[in-house]
Amino acid sequence: MKILVTGVDGYIGTVLADYLTKRGHAVTGLDTGFYRDGWLYNDNALHRPPCINKDLRAITANDLRGFEAVVHLAELSNDPLGQHNPELTYAINHGGSVALASECMRTGISRFVYTSSCSVYGTGSGEFKSEESELNPQTAYARCKVLVENDLSALANDDFSPTFLRNATAYGASPRMRFDLVLNNLAGLAWTTKEIKMTSDGSPWRPLVHVRDIAHAIACALEAPRSVVHNQVFNVGSNTENYQVKEIAGVVAGAFPGCRLTFGNSDGDNRSYRVCFDKINSVLPGFKCRYDAATGAQQLHELFHKIEMPRDVFEFRAYTRLKQLQHLLRTRQIDDHFYWLETNRSESLTDDSSATGYDLARIARRAS
Repeated sequence: MKILVTGVDGYIGTVLADYLTKRGHAVTGLDTGFYRDGWLYNDNALHRPPCINKDLRAITANDLRGFEAVVHLAELSNDPLGQHNPELTYAINHGGSVALASECMRTGISRFVYTSSCSVYGTGSGEFKSEESELNPQTAYARCKVLVENDLSALANDDFSPTFLRNATAYGASPRMRFDLVLNNLAGLAWTTKEIKMTSDGSPWRPLVHVRDIAHAIACALEAPRSVVHNQVFNVGSNTENYQVKEIAGVVAGAFPGCRLTFGNSDGDNRSYRVCFDKINSVLPGFKCRYDAATGAQQLHELFHKIEMPRDVFEFRAYTRLKQLQHLLRTRQIDDHFYWLETNRSESLTDDSSATGYDLARIARRAS
C-alpha cells in the first residue's frame, strides 16, 4: 500500500514509518519540521522515508495524489501546549485535520487512520471507559480530538473510510524522543538525578501503551478488511496497562537501581481515567500489545546507559513539545500562527535518511 504519514518526523511517526516499511508498505512522510532539532540516538536499521516538507494547513490535492491511505499524526500535541494557545490548537488540530480529510476525499484516498487519544474521556469515578462511554474532554487538545472524530465520522461514505484510534498515553524509546510523557519523563529523572520527586500524590489513573504497540495498531487498521474498521473507534492499549501515576513511578524506580521515590500532595489535576481495551483486542485482526510498562522502563534504562545520556540532553528543549515551540517563537523562526518565517523556504520532497546531528538542525532551518 502507498501510505502518506503526516507528522512523520515526530515521536510516533519516526517509529511508525520504519515499522510500516518493514511490513512491505511504500511510505512517504509529511512534516513541517518543528522537532527536527532533537535526535536522541542512531539506529542503523531504522528506515527514514522521503518527506514532503510542508505545513499541514498548506496540503493540496497535488500532495496527495498517488496515495492509497493516509495516517494522520501531525497535530500540536499534549495538553500544556494546547492550553498555551487554545485558538491555534483549534485552527491546526481541528481545522487542519478536517481540511486534510476533505482533500483526501476529493483525491480519492479511501483509507484514513486518525490517531485520537484516550484523553477524550477526561475524568471518571473509577469505572473503565469503553468506546461507547460518554466523553468528557478537559483540555483544548482533547476537545479537538472529539471534534475531529465527529466531523470525520460524518464524512464517512462508500468512498471514504476513516478509522479512529484512541491511543493510551504513549511511552518508550524513539529517536525523536519525547520527555514530556509521564513514563518517559520519570525515566529521564531517574537516570539523571537518581530521584523521582513527585509534586502530586500520584493518585490519578492513566492507561499506557508502548509507542511500538501504537505503530502495530496503525498497521493492523490499515491492513484490516474495510468492513472491520470503517468509521470505527478503537481504544489502543491493554486492560492490564491501566496505572495510577504513583504505580508508574514505582515501575520506573524499579528499573533504575538506586533511584529514590517520594510523593507530594494532590496537585489539582482532575484528569483521571481507566480505559477498557476489549474491542481492539477482540475485533482488530492481528492486534495485541507486546509491551508493558516494566519492559518499557527497562528498555529506556538500557538505552540511556548505552548512549550515556547526560542531564543536559534529557532537558534539551527539542524533547519537550512546549519548550521547543516556545524556542521557535522566541527566536522568530516561526510567527504567532506557527508558520515558518524563513525567507526563500522551499517545500519539497526530500530524503533525510542519512541525516543526524548538525545535519538535522540544518534541515529544520532549510525546510518545512
